[in-house]
Amino acid sequence: MTADASTAGTLAAEPSPAAAASGPLVGDPMALGLPCFIAGSVSLGLALVGVVPAAAVGAALPIILTATSIGLFMATIWAASLGQSAVASVFGIFAGFWLSYAVLVVGLTHGWFGIAPASAQAAQELFLVAWLVVIVMLTLATLRLPIAYTAVFLLVDVALLLVFLGVNETSAGILKAAGYVVLAFAAVGVYLYFSTASVATGGRPLPLGRPALHD
Repeated sequence: MTADASTAGTLAAEPSPAAAASGPLVGDPMALGLPCFIAGSVSLGLALVGVVPAAAVGAALPIILTATSIGLFMATIWAASLGQSAVASVFGIFAGFWLSYAVLVVGLTHGWFGIAPASAQAAQELFLVAWLVVIVMLTLATLRLPIAYTAVFLLVDVALLLVFLGVNETSAGILKAAGYVVLAFAAVGVYLYFSTASVATGGRPLPLGRPALHD
């Protein structure tokens, strides 16, 4: 066997390097979902704490109705395509929450649902109770996740409860407190995004804490 033939045989025997992964079925959906969630949370939190007049609470809706809702639905589809059921569930639930919130506010403002102004408070309370039940369920069902995620869900629970109490008692003070809680869970979301971005750019994840529930 000649040297050239021997070299060719050696090269043929060696495995070729794997191609770099690409396409829609790779990556981390949280890189998209978290910023969209943060944008909606910050805009709603600022509206509730009084950065805009109480009559202009709808100022947050352009972000919530478009960037947050659409972005979270896209992240849900991305996660589902990867088989990440828990991530798809979380993003899908929050996408539904933000979209339904925007529809509620716009619908009540424009009388879409045939709800009399005197019944608008009851409609808001129904909305808040329904979503409080769902997010509490989500919180309890995901206790195996790192504690940072549990903190976000707990803060969302508290915010929904405070908004419900603020609506029920017609209390601007309670609603303002709810706004600060919304900004708090947005801040935890920022921390989670930094962890995701660190991994995506070749670094290490940030400490997210041990899960509250261990097997």
